[in-house]
Amino acid sequence: MREVAELLAALPTELWIGGEQTPALTGSTFPVHNPATGEVLIEVADAAAADGARALDAAAAAQSGWAATPSRVRSEILRRAWELVIARSDDFAMLMTLEMGKPLAESQGEVDYGAGFLRWFAEEAVRVHGRYTHSPSGNGRILVTKQPVGPTLAITPWNFPLAMGTRKIAPALAAGCTMVVKPAAETPLTMLLLGQVFADAGLPPGVLSILPTADAAPLTDPLFADDRLRKVTFTGSTGVGKILLAQSATRVLRASMELGGNAPFVVFADADIDAAVDGAMAAKMRNTGEACTAANRFHIDNAVRAEFTAKLTERMRALKVGPGHLDGVQVGPLISEKQRGIVTELVQDATEKGAVVATGGAPIAGEGYFFEPTVLTEVPAEARILREEVFGPVAAITGFDGEAEGIIAADDTEFGLAAYIYTTDLDRALRVAEALESGMVGVNRGIISDVAAPFGGVKESGLGREAGAEGIEEYLETKYIALP
Repeated sequence: MREVAELLAALPTELWIGGEQTPALTGSTFPVHNPATGEVLIEVADAAAADGARALDAAAAAQSGWAATPSRVRSEILRRAWELVIARSDDFAMLMTLEMGKPLAESQGEVDYGAGFLRWFAEEAVRVHGRYTHSPSGNGRILVTKQPVGPTLAITPWNFPLAMGTRKIAPALAAGCTMVVKPAAETPLTMLLLGQVFADAGLPPGVLSILPTADAAPLTDPLFADDRLRKVTFTGSTGVGKILLAQSATRVLRASMELGGNAPFVVFADADIDAAVDGAMAAKMRNTGEACTAANRFHIDNAVRAEFTAKLTERMRALKVGPGHLDGVQVGPLISEKQRGIVTELVQDATEKGAVVATGGAPIAGEGYFFEPTVLTEVPAEARILREEVFGPVAAITGFDGEAEGIIAADDTEFGLAAYIYTTDLDRALRVAEALESGMVGVNRGIISDVAAPFGGVKESGLGREAGAEGIEEYLETKYIALP
């Protein structure tokens, strides 16, 4: 693995437009910070409206040629990009740990997961099918074909700097769409390195642009108003998603929204408690709890709540917290001082309303944005932490009696992204999974994301699906051709 200074010195720091690096037209840059120390890692180009226009110009100019490119050629470019990401896995992992904070082992896991979308959609690119049939009336034939939606704007979050990009870029490119990506201001470095990978893989100029910026609205608002843009795909908070949906509505843009979550983790009385605690640690503490799929509310049958709470508390108390690049670290910093403040506020609100701190409960003094792994028990229904996505290393536990009450508690939220249930009864597992108002349900497992499975939510957790066979459909239009 290269030294950090060497890695940063070789890193692309300008905009990717037209297949090459270019400075922002204003010459502006902004700093990227290391959340483990608060120090500036490096400065990157700060895109503005004129840069967005350049990128959309390039995307529009490249669209027809890329759509006409044989699917096998598109497939091979994605395959080469996968190979190059894997070849540079150490660089990608270190960058993610530096700019986002997650432990290096988790960053390495994200490289494999994020690169997997490139390989998966390389395979899906050649499997876009239409349909040919006779009209039931007998007066004609029906030809159904699929065509790329067209130039797309992707807005990605900071918590999975590689995977949230590849999960959008790969299906768009596989379908024949060009794309402009605006990565999160907190974590643009991984995406800029991915731009280099695509250039090295032979992606034609203009097909993919990457525009980091410290101020999103001045860059993206003109893109929404441009009639050449055909689609927006966004991962982030529900509040921002609603704003983007309103903007999309003015031009009836195709929209995919992967929004906030408030995932319940439901443990029934017949569950294997040790397995449930293992699953809880994975579902809660992956990515330091900064994941939209993270377990947020722990609904535990009162018959086993004391046992589950004691075992989870012991596991949480034993976690090693520190900078993600250090050996043995299991919990890194939160992304920013602002995010740590939000977590602190939610914990304080819960305790003021009667919750009991079993372990943790406070920010960690010193440099960086660290927070103690925390377990709260006796959390009252009116606590904000049961209503709001905590995005931090805090498990809030509350009890229930019986299956029906557990389902009601789990569904008592406007969100519906992920849910987790633990039971040894197969009938109950299927019955509850079908009853839960959630786009994804993990049964006796704490990690559910898979490149081959559709990812997305219901209610205020979003629209559309990413990954799986369904993922490419978000970038395809269906055309019906009537034949005599």
